[in-house]
Amino acid sequence: MSALTLRALRLLADGRFHSGEAVARSLECSRATLSEAMKGAAELGVEVFSVPGKGYRLARPIEFLDAHAIVARLGPLASRVRLTLLDETGSTSTHLASAAAAGAPSGTCVAAEWQRAGRGRRGRAWQAGLGDSLTFSLLWRFEQGPAQLAGLSLAVAVAAARALEANGARGVGVKWPNDLVCGWRKLGGILIETSGEMQGPTAAVIGIGINFRMGEALASRIDQPATDLASCGGEAASRNALLADLLAGLVQALDRFSREGFAAFRAEWSALNAYAGREVTVIAADGASSTARVLDVAEDGALLVSAGDAVRRLSSAEISLRPLSPT
Repeated sequence: MSALTLRALRLLADGRFHSGEAVARSLECSRATLSEAMKGAAELGVEVFSVPGKGYRLARPIEFLDAHAIVARLGPLASRVRLTLLDETGSTSTHLASAAAAGAPSGTCVAAEWQRAGRGRRGRAWQAGLGDSLTFSLLWRFEQGPAQLAGLSLAVAVAAARALEANGARGVGVKWPNDLVCGWRKLGGILIETSGEMQGPTAAVIGIGINFRMGEALASRIDQPATDLASCGGEAASRNALLADLLAGLVQALDRFSREGFAAFRAEWSALNAYAGREVTVIAADGASSTARVLDVAEDGALLVSAGDAVRRLSSAEISLRPLSPT
């Protein structure tokens, strides 16, 4: 993505027609240069109409992230977050991991309008579109070692589900170990990477991606059933308000997790468990699959499933879940 493309899209963000001459003048470039820059919009999943005599117009408006709006909504909790907004990066989590290694403080957050190489669980790519998604990573430092942080991704999912519901989503559920779903379709994902000493301290980079309002371009790149906040009841939601509410919820949840662990979130996670009682296919790390029924989650965040007469404990490193017959 060229910097000029993004600057042009910011000028067109209101969704109204703007003459090419006026846009080029604002960007201090020629009409020909502007025309070339606008070709880059498709790569970002943005549809632009070009009409002779009227100029350029986006198929729908884009709400770009605004640090002032986010900080204002955070209120007193703004002092707990050090926010950086990027136009583009390879991955917010990769960017933040480097900052963490250099000593960045707990509460450092990186959000990006565009990720060139967003990452999901087990090496998958996280698909996002400009203005269609919310992608950010938050650094949190714990005194405990990694082994004492079992269930962290589940506690984060509870906090994220609360924020989504506060922004209009209805029927948000969680899918073990790190997905947010609505109607059994993926609404968001969580990827947590930790580093540190065995006995602590530990630095956790918490990456979150939310499908905010999917266009056709983004939907075509996702290889599983997916949905967005707008389709789940959040049509009037604001990306800036959602990011602020997610950060506020995470700060409070992570403080509590530091003191009480996953036990403080277990009951709420179980209530949100979209797959409770469902038959699923369990896929092990080696590719072997088996059928089981989802029961509950253990105190340490392990998933409990029944297979015949036996109850099995499953860890996040070993399996993924696929519904046998989605409803």
